[in-house]
Amino acid sequence: MPAQSLPVRDGSFHFRLLQQYLILLKNYPILTKSVTSGILSALGNLLSQYSEARKKAKSGNPVNEIDVAGAARYAIFGLIITGPVSHFFYQLMEVWMPTTDPLCIVKRLLLDRLIFAPGFLLIFYVAMNILEAKGWDDFERKMKKSYWTALKMNWKVWTPFTFININFVPVQFRVLFANMIALFWYAYLATVRK
Repeated sequence: MPAQSLPVRDGSFHFRLLQQYLILLKNYPILTKSVTSGILSALGNLLSQYSEARKKAKSGNPVNEIDVAGAARYAIFGLIITGPVSHFFYQLMEVWMPTTDPLCIVKRLLLDRLIFAPGFLLIFYVAMNILEAKGWDDFERKMKKSYWTALKMNWKVWTPFTFININFVPVQFRVLFANMIALFWYAYLATVRK
């Protein structure tokens, strides 16, 4: 008779939260990753706003109210784009570049850094422009002003984390790992796109 695992009822709150996340991840992987991406993306935007407010307050400048719509835009982006796109990208990477390939470590890193990162950053700029209801001129201006800077920063910041993620983190946890790093990355992007 096979043993069944039963949920632990008297564990700590954090343990129960992790256990519930793992159950949802197993039963609804794309939805779980999408919701997690949405929440952490919104938190990244709020972190950026909080950081800017503290800088303004220290220098004696008036502090703006929290832009709830800005956080909502990041949540929508994470929910609709980051979660599903990242899920399928990591799944396909496992198929395209299996660990049996002796060069998979290098190939995976190059695929992510040279193809996925520039494309995903472009999608971010397009999506935010649409969600902000801005026109083509504003999109062009932001692309010229900050895309290359953001991409270079992406390569600097994300490369070590990406290396760890695609080579050592189990595939089902890669979106979560990336989202934890993205919490701070989105705070940076919210600032640089202004």
